[in-house]
Amino acid sequence: MAHGCNSPAPAGEPGTSPPAPLDDAARRALVEELAATHGAASRNDIDRGLKQVSALWRASDGDLAGFAREHFISDSAKRDATFARFEEQLEQLAGYLTAMRRELRWPIDVDTGELLPVDPLLAEIEPGAHLLEDLFRSKVAFVALLNFPLISLPIQVKDGPGFSRRQWAEARLTETFARRVPPSVTQEIARVGAAASLYIDQYNIWMHHVVTEKGERLFPSGMRLISHWNLRDELKSNYAAENGLAKQRLIAQVMERIVTQTIPAAVIDNPRVDWEPFSNAVTPAPPETVEANAPAARAAQPAGPEPAVRYQHWLAQFRAARAADPHSPSAPTAIARSFELERRMTEERARALLHEVLAAPQAKLVAERIRAKLRDGDPTRELQPFDIWFSGLRPQPALDEEGLSAETRERYPDAEAFAADIPRILRSVGFSPERADYLAERIEVDPARGAGHAMEARRRGDYPRLRTRIGAEGMDYKGYNIAIHELGHNVEQVISLYDIDHTLLAGVPNTGFTEAIAFVFQARDLELLGVTQARASSLIDEALHTYWMTFEIAGVGMLDLEVWHWLYDHPQATAAELGDAVVAAAKKIWNQYYAPVLGHSDVPLLAIYSHLVAYPLYVTDYSLGHLIQFQIEEHLSHNPVLGREIDRIARVGTITPDLWMMEATGQPVSAQPLLKAVQRALDGR
Repeated sequence: MAHGCNSPAPAGEPGTSPPAPLDDAARRALVEELAATHGAASRNDIDRGLKQVSALWRASDGDLAGFAREHFISDSAKRDATFARFEEQLEQLAGYLTAMRRELRWPIDVDTGELLPVDPLLAEIEPGAHLLEDLFRSKVAFVALLNFPLISLPIQVKDGPGFSRRQWAEARLTETFARRVPPSVTQEIARVGAAASLYIDQYNIWMHHVVTEKGERLFPSGMRLISHWNLRDELKSNYAAENGLAKQRLIAQVMERIVTQTIPAAVIDNPRVDWEPFSNAVTPAPPETVEANAPAARAAQPAGPEPAVRYQHWLAQFRAARAADPHSPSAPTAIARSFELERRMTEERARALLHEVLAAPQAKLVAERIRAKLRDGDPTRELQPFDIWFSGLRPQPALDEEGLSAETRERYPDAEAFAADIPRILRSVGFSPERADYLAERIEVDPARGAGHAMEARRRGDYPRLRTRIGAEGMDYKGYNIAIHELGHNVEQVISLYDIDHTLLAGVPNTGFTEAIAFVFQARDLELLGVTQARASSLIDEALHTYWMTFEIAGVGMLDLEVWHWLYDHPQATAAELGDAVVAAAKKIWNQYYAPVLGHSDVPLLAIYSHLVAYPLYVTDYSLGHLIQFQIEEHLSHNPVLGREIDRIARVGTITPDLWMMEATGQPVSAQPLLKAVQRALDGR
């Protein structure tokens, strides 16, 4: 756990001496001097550039006036050449550093066998920790700030529709230098992030050893589920299974034990003990039940519950991020940075979208539809808290999950088999054969140690990675479903890097957009498998499923924000106090939005999401992603060649979210298209 990361960096560390900007009188005099040299038409540009430089200049940087005299550029051709040089070199720096991070994390992220003790230490290294400070100390960053505009988010939103592509690229150039975070802080952020990620990646439950109050084993031998992803997906898959409700109650109780940190430490990733989660009793597993592929016996765990480890990691993430606050004048909190610099959307706007979904009157009506479906199989069935994960609002496949897993294992015994099938998959969604091959050649597939993820490339010549979990018997359906999701990310990542006009605009406005494209692919997973017509026959029918997923994850996004605001209000909190606050906030949000719909007050299940621990302030992107996905799907219903449209919209780049959506679909980001479609579905129209 991080220690002392709220303290200022040691005296004398590069980039930590007090700021020494020009005072107003000195700046005005310098503006007039430079305007006399470069022409009166440059006066506003000079004044703006000096203000931008002064905000981050330190006494140790030397003579600001002398720097400005040497490096202000008024000649348009030289300015164009300087911009081009920045774009070329920043692509190389970002690209090679991304590749270095990938290599350092390789054993942590990819299933290469048993981890060595040195692997987590290597994963903590941030190769770019000193880069930003080097760019400031070398004055490269100040050249950008002196000569190109740093545009605030409100101005981007207001004036963005009139920007040229070059203007957007210039805005992204200076945004790179909007903060000057010391290397020690950057390294600490990387270290605690790697530690939290490793903690989550190793948080598995052996379900054959989770038993009922009567000692029954409901899950097959060898089932090892990572929290939260596999636990949630296993719960979702049991709505039509034998003993499905009993299995779901067991999983929900496991989740609650994890959230409240009352889970016995001995049962985490340990198939040598049996656990009854209602009474919390732990007993040695009979030798004949221990799986042949069980990992080597671990050192004995301390008796009793896991000692707030989950919240120790969460707290370490906060403390590391907070240490960057004084060095980011335009966005002085981690929350502000996550929205204004990373999402390019205000927190208030994102919260309003979440609330609109959660408070919609359609929620109760969809819940009643779910209750009716559940009572088709059990007339006495009442809604349960875990029905936030109900997956039966869309037509179900002809095969159950075991049948689907048999199909995927046969097709994809290893990562190479899935990689070889990517061209066919892409042709199936409307890419031309040539385009499908082009994209597939630029996507690499690896077996994930964790649940799965997509790792982008940042330099043309390097390729993004698709990671999903692949067992000894091949890729099961859960792994396949994740792989199709990650493929959506990778397709966007290739197009928005290799085929965009300015690499400074590579990517999408925020993670919600790449999630949306990934969801579009994931919604077609069974169609791509050729098992059945997976999606509903119309967008209206699909709306119910999309809305319920969004309703569920929107509360987790609210929880993420609530907890981070609590942390800023209680920066000296202990891990145990944070754990209590998380549980209290989860129950509060549940009682406000979910209890009126599903019943069952004071439910903490929203806090099970591993992202909350490993990926700070990330979860809101899923809700945005679902809303954006629905808008894209609505657009695709009128422009049905998915490949062609993804090829077009993935080139729009990192402009503001609403403007991206206007260019992609003709309307800004909104919950209304989804809510209106839900109402039409409920009305039978």
